[in-house]
Amino acid sequence: MNHQPSGVPAGGAAFDAKASPILKDPEAESFYVEVLEELHAAGMPFLLAGTYAVSAYTGIVRETKDLDIFCKAGDFPRILAHFQAKGHAVEIEDERWLGKVFKGKHFFDVIFASSNGTMPVGDAWFEHSRRIDLFGTPVRIIGPTELVFSKSFIQLRHRYDGNDVAHVILKAHDQIDWERLLGYMELHWEVLLTHLLTFRWIYPTEREHVPAWLLDELLERLARQRELPAPQMKVCRGRMFSRIDYEIDVKEWGFADVGGEGEWRND
Repeated sequence: MNHQPSGVPAGGAAFDAKASPILKDPEAESFYVEVLEELHAAGMPFLLAGTYAVSAYTGIVRETKDLDIFCKAGDFPRILAHFQAKGHAVEIEDERWLGKVFKGKHFFDVIFASSNGTMPVGDAWFEHSRRIDLFGTPVRIIGPTELVFSKSFIQLRHRYDGNDVAHVILKAHDQIDWERLLGYMELHWEVLLTHLLTFRWIYPTEREHVPAWLLDELLERLARQRELPAPQMKVCRGRMFSRIDYEIDVKEWGFADVGGEGEWRND
C-alpha cells in the first residue's frame, strides 16, 4: 500500500510561508541577509530549519535569536572554513553536530545532525525541502516530515519541542510523509508513538490527522513487545533526550548509556 500523501511538492518547490518569526535583535537582519547571500554565492547547499521552519508551516510567530543552518556532515567544515576565511569568528561547539559563526554579537548555528547522533542530515532532507523567500532571498527550508523528526528528541529540562511537533502535525499533517517519518524513527518507534498519542490527547477533535495505518502499526509493535521478556542489559535511552538530566542513571544507577556497557539485570 502506498501511504505517501498526494500533492507534496518536490525538493525546492515554492511554498508560501504562513508566517516568519520576529528577530530578538532587529539589527541582526543585515548579518543574516549577508549570510544567506554568501552561502548562495559560494554554492554551499544548506537548509533553514528551527523557528523559521516552524513559523512557515504553522503560522506561529515568536522571537528568535539566530538562524539554524542545516547541512550535510561533509559540508559542515566547508561552511565554517568559508566564513572563517571571510573574517568571521567560528566555533565548533560539539564536533558531533554543531558549530557557530559569529559577527560581533550576532551568530548563526551550523548543524549537520542531532545532538544524540540519531538524525544526520542527508540527501532526502534536500529532496523534500521547500523554497521560501526570507529577507528578500530565496532559501530552502526543511520539509515538514524532517522538521517533525528533527524535533522529536528535544526533550530537556529547559527545552521541550513536543509542542512544535504537535503544532506541525496540526497544521501540516497533509504534507507529512508518514511512511518516511516512520522510516526515520524505525529504531525509536516508541518515541514516535508517544508524540502521536500526545497529539491525540491535545487535540481530540483532530485525531484523524494521524493516519490509522500508522497508529495500528505502532500499537501492534507495542502489543508484540509486551509479550517478550524484559531485556537483559539495563539501558537508559533517556540520555538521547538529555545527557544532563539522565546523567545519574549512568553514573550511579548502573544503566548503560546509549552506547557502552551497563550492569546486567538480577532477577
